[in-house]
Amino acid sequence: MGTTGLLIIDLQNDYFPGGRYTLDGTEAAAAKAGELLALARAEGASVVHVRHVMTGEDAPFFAKGTPGAEIHPDLAPREGEPVVVKEAVNAFLRTDLDALLRGRGITRLVIVGAMSHMCVDAASRAALDLGYEVTLAHDATATLPLTFCGTEVPAPAVQAAMMAALEFAGANVVSADEAAAVLRG
Repeated sequence: MGTTGLLIIDLQNDYFPGGRYTLDGTEAAAAKAGELLALARAEGASVVHVRHVMTGEDAPFFAKGTPGAEIHPDLAPREGEPVVVKEAVNAFLRTDLDALLRGRGITRLVIVGAMSHMCVDAASRAALDLGYEVTLAHDATATLPLTFCGTEVPAPAVQAAMMAALEFAGANVVSADEAAAVLRG
C-alpha cells in the first residue's frame, strides 16, 4: 500500500438516470471513475468510498434506507475497501475520513465523484486544508445546471468554474488519464 489513495465521493444511484436527482454527465463521469478504480485496485492503492445519507423525511435524494442512497453497482466497494458514511456536504466533517486516510499512510488523494460544486468541492478544499496533495480528475466528476440571480448557468459552465476554482486553490486538476499516472506512483 502506497501513500496515494483514490477517494470516490457520492457516486450513488440517485445521481444516475432514473434516480431522484440526476446529474449531467454522471454516467460518463462514473465510467472514468471506474477506470481509475480498476487501476487503483490493480496497483494496490487504497480505495475509500464516501456515501452521503440524508436522514430527514423530506430528503430530496439519498434518503436513508432507499436504493437511491446506495453506491452505484459499477463502483461498488469490494471487501476491505472502507465506506465512509456522511450526513454533511464535507466528507471530512464529523466522520473518521481523515483518521482513516492517515492510518493508511495516505498523503496524496485522487478524487472523483459528485457533485462537483458541492461535495467534491468541499472534500477537495478540506483535504487541501488538512495538508493532503490533491489530484482531481475533472472528467470523473459530475454536476448540474444552476441558477443565480435569474441567470441560468449551464452544467459545463458550473463544471469549468468549479474546476478552475479548485485548481486556483491548489488542487492538481487533470483528466482521468493524467490522474492514472498519479495512482501508478
